[in-house]
Amino acid sequence: MKFLTSLVVTMLFSITAMADIAFKNGDKVAFLGDSITYLGAVYPSGYCRLVEKALEWKGIKCDMVYAGISGHKSNQMLERLDRDVLAHKPQWMFLSCGVNDVWHGENGVPLPQYKENITKLVEKAQAAGVNVIILASTLIGEDLNGDNNRKLNEYNDFLKTLAAEKNLPFVDLNSVMKQRINALEAKGRTPGTLLTVDGVHMNPAGNMIMAEGILKTIGFTDEDMAETVEKWQAMPAAWPVRGQADISVGQWLILESKAAKEGLTIDQYLNRLFQETLANIEQ
Repeated sequence: MKFLTSLVVTMLFSITAMADIAFKNGDKVAFLGDSITYLGAVYPSGYCRLVEKALEWKGIKCDMVYAGISGHKSNQMLERLDRDVLAHKPQWMFLSCGVNDVWHGENGVPLPQYKENITKLVEKAQAAGVNVIILASTLIGEDLNGDNNRKLNEYNDFLKTLAAEKNLPFVDLNSVMKQRINALEAKGRTPGTLLTVDGVHMNPAGNMIMAEGILKTIGFTDEDMAETVEKWQAMPAAWPVRGQADISVGQWLILESKAAKEGLTIDQYLNRLFQETLANIEQ
């Protein structure tokens, strides 16, 4: 199987398009991670499911192994690698690990131990014949200069170095998300829930950034992505709004844009519309 050369995905994932999509029909693809990955598979338009759909639209049906567990850190992922990933004999594995190692503070995993855990995990997967793609850890709050995000930078620096040493693809989601937040902040938007629902877990916009980075890395061209993003708009939203999970991603994006213009969250915006409707009914 032709393997990918080491890649670093830059802002908007503008990378040289590969001749072919690396994944083939029938490939088994594992997503190993924490709650970001768990939710990325649970919700119809979480990042894992967006990747799955994009491949299906290209006629590539993969057998997906979703191995995200909320709260998990590098030591726990290493411990369950055999059971949750290698036992399924995948050809590919996406590794997303680092947020909880930092976020959990004293109960997290210090950088030296994290380096050891991740190195062992990657080498063990490679020894089993798995092609590993490393995802940068995303964000811990949308305050980009906060203590946790500064600390997370060191973990991501290691991941980037390890990917280069092992000649593995590295999808730099962290840098892209920071650039996107900075761009939105420059337009007057307030960080907090621009790409996440709570500073950590992805909203539809964040999930699409993650999925786009992955797809570009495995060979999707800009033209492929334009078609894919248009189709994503019709998919159910990745996070319930006022208890409703059946609005489309496109509808969510419109609501989020309208609410942001008034400095409101989507729920606040919908609550206001609801109150206005009630007032009109009473009249």
